Amino acid sequence: MTTFRFKALKETLNRKPVAFKETTKHSEKFGMNVFSENSMRQYLTKEAYEGVMNAVKHGTKIDRKIADQVANSMKDWAMSKGVTHYTHWFQPLTGGTAEKHDAFFEPIGGGNAVEKFGGNELVQQEPDASSFPSGGIRNTFEARGYTAWDPTSPAFIYGTTLCIPTIFVAYTGEALDNKTPLLRALQAVDKYATAVAKYFDKNVTKVNASLGWEQEYFLIDKALVIARPDIV
Repeated sequence: MTTFRFKALKETLNRKPVAFKETTKHSEKFGMNVFSENSMRQYLTKEAYEGVMNAVKHGTKIDRKIADQVANSMKDWAMSKGVTHYTHWFQPLTGGTAEKHDAFFEPIGGGNAVEKFGGNELVQQEPDASSFPSGGIRNTFEARGYTAWDPTSPAFIYGTTLCIPTIFVAYTGEALDNKTPLLRALQAVDKYATAVAKYFDKNVTKVNASLGWEQEYFLIDKALVIARPDIV
């Protein structure tokens, strides 16, 4: 093992630097694949933009007409970046994430088809809930589950897929994921923290809870990684 590691170090030291030149500013690349507020301003009508922002900031419902506008604009934005598919992206009780993929494709007869993505597809999908744990709240044959769009988390692009953050619930309304309880907790914190804050400032209308993640990443040469099969 010692000799193997010395060989790995030698291979690492003999590597030649790869020339790389930045062609764009970091600020231009930051968030370029996220359907952010700036992207929404460019692609949504004023009515649709205000509808989404009111839902995000005040928890208001999004009208079906607005949902259709958002879906169509989201599709146009994604396709301008080479996207061909979309997925409802959710966090079931497996410790990982799950996705249900579909294409921006709909046959219209006569051997023709169009790229289509409407409010129905954006707002709700029905993945196979029997494939995911439920904590014993229902039998497998009662495993209908639904994903529902969460506008508080912006859609993003991964590869050639538009990922739409969603919650995952049973047909009876029970949470089948890790996100639904989080959103409910945030709603409760907002409600009661706002009530307390009003004792000090009557102008307070909403309290947002935030959590800062701290994570370190290390870039390690491939040869050194292979030399440590015990940690790979």
